[in-house]
Amino acid sequence: MRVFGTSLFCSSVKVFFIFAQILLHMSLPLILLALFYVFAPMGVLHLCHKYPFVNKLGAVLIAYAAGLLLGALPIMPDGHGKLQEMIMTISIPLAIPLLLFSSNFRQWSALAGKSLLSMVLAVISVVVTVTIGYYLFRDTNPQLWKVSGMLVGVYTGGTPNLASLKLMLDVDENTYILTHTYDMVISAAYFFLLIFGGRQVFRLILPAFRLSGQGSNHLMEEAAEDPYWGILQPGMRRPLLTGLAISLLIFGIAGGVSLLVPQSLTMVTVILLITSLGIAASFVKRIRQIEKSFELGMYLILIFSLTVSSMVNVNEMLKASPQLIYYITLVIFGSLLLHVLLAAIFRIDTDTVMITSTALICSPPFVPVIAGALKNREILVPGLTVGIIGYAIGNYLGYIVANLLHAYGG
Repeated sequence: MRVFGTSLFCSSVKVFFIFAQILLHMSLPLILLALFYVFAPMGVLHLCHKYPFVNKLGAVLIAYAAGLLLGALPIMPDGHGKLQEMIMTISIPLAIPLLLFSSNFRQWSALAGKSLLSMVLAVISVVVTVTIGYYLFRDTNPQLWKVSGMLVGVYTGGTPNLASLKLMLDVDENTYILTHTYDMVISAAYFFLLIFGGRQVFRLILPAFRLSGQGSNHLMEEAAEDPYWGILQPGMRRPLLTGLAISLLIFGIAGGVSLLVPQSLTMVTVILLITSLGIAASFVKRIRQIEKSFELGMYLILIFSLTVSSMVNVNEMLKASPQLIYYITLVIFGSLLLHVLLAAIFRIDTDTVMITSTALICSPPFVPVIAGALKNREILVPGLTVGIIGYAIGNYLGYIVANLLHAYGG
């Protein structure tokens, strides 16, 4: 055990030593580019805070657009590829624990039976439609099994899972950006469908929600406010640095362990281990109560989004096959239809189906919007809880499904 511990410590030190060497040999243009990647998301968040219409588009979408614009300009310095790879390698492993720290996983057992059942049915619906779509479109792209894994991850969790699975499955940048771009466009159509007429349509086959009067206006208001506002206030610096330090420690441990496994399993080991350690850390009350740790994690996701989109070859992206659009459309709307049909069998109400579907397909930030549109504050907490569970399971489930399809999908 002592020998293993010493080896793990040395491996962790080696990981950070490699990153330090890269930083020390960077030219001034590369340093400026690195600073842009790190601080430009602040400008994105400022625009989202100041202009409601920009906020409706979403910070991730704005970051992607800025990255695509940057990548199209002939201003990238020599050696930018290594810098981009380094930022991508660091940002996601640091973000995942921060996203999980604030989760109270002990409350999973308190999730209402109907909400839990609806979540299970929604996950099953996603996996089934992803599998069906894979068999329909597998001849169009030899890497479609990787896309399938990413779709399972993003539609049971969210953007962090999509980004994690990109690294775990070694998906090329153009495929990743295409998948995420189409996902955002088609998900927006799905979201507006739910808001404008979803309840009326689903009530044709699903029962109505029964109010118990136990909701909380305070929770609704708290979830709907700008979550990033105040993150740079002086009082936030110490707790966020603490959270970042713990995330760095987890990354170091995972990086150390990854050096003890075959190279082909390196990124898989890192992502799954930091996910597990992030969940474990959330059981420590002092870590779970670190303010704005989730928002700091999402800020790192914005850095990743800006960086990876700046690597895309726009000309190649415009030549992409439309089959990917068909596949993602099938998964989003097909899983929704299957979810509704299964919910009808188990007599799950309309509002619960809509909120759990939103939490998984669109991720937790959209839950308050749907709850507000339905004027039902009682579904807010179950919806957010389902979304957090999705963040936790997305990496595992996406990786498993991708490899099963690759191995047995023909």
